[in-house]
Amino acid sequence: MASLPLSADDLPGEVEVLTVDEAARRLRVSAGRVRTLIRDHHLLALSRNGEPGIPALFFDDNGIAKHFDGIVAVLLDGGFDRDEALRWLFTVQDDLGIHPAQALHSHSAREVIRRAQAEAM
Repeated sequence: MASLPLSADDLPGEVEVLTVDEAARRLRVSAGRVRTLIRDHHLLALSRNGEPGIPALFFDDNGIAKHFDGIVAVLLDGGFDRDEALRWLFTVQDDLGIHPAQALHSHSAREVIRRAQAEAM
């Protein structure tokens, strides 16, 4: 099996991460499918304590958060690498008072996508 593209764990320790198996249960898919989503950059993952972890904020009650795939695509297509995209998603936007991963679950989601488009150019 090919190794997963995992970012270094540069996130604050309080950021909850799910294991591949926990993410699979949440998405109601196999662990193999979650690994494919990570390899295809439809999910970003990091290495926490030597194990793959997917930030819980990338999910909502319906699966992967509605705007997550779009915002990651904008960042990666705009020149960010996986590590930079993950850091950006967890960097607080001072005027919003939250980081973009939190904004995925708020009325600020579209604003964060606009900011990603502007920064990724």
